[in-house]
Amino acid sequence: MENNNFGQVKISNDVIATIAGLAALEVDGVETTTTFTDKLLKNNGIKIQVEDEDVNLDVMVMIEYGTSIPDIAFKVQENVKNTVETMTGLKVSQVNIHVQGISFKKEKAEKEEAKQAKKS
Repeated sequence: MENNNFGQVKISNDVIATIAGLAALEVDGVETTTTFTDKLLKNNGIKIQVEDEDVNLDVMVMIEYGTSIPDIAFKVQENVKNTVETMTGLKVSQVNIHVQGISFKKEKAEKEEAKQAKKS
């Protein structure tokens, strides 16, 4: 909660969770299928704790097959922290990443393309 000369500014946890979810989905290598995106943005994929102006976030993600999980997780942590801090003015002390699964969508699409190329 922020105080200024005009009064208080209170940002709801849902808003913070939505910002964090969108920031997580911006990272290349994070799965963005509609069902997973819906889950993330309906805040089932983001757990949030705010104490004073300190924010702790738990972010559930699915990673695309063939990418480096530690690299993607670090990029998600960085993007979520920077975006939430920039937009809310709150301090993010922790962003815990929970990898819920691996997506094979891209690999399937590449196999389909290879099949199509062979037929032509």
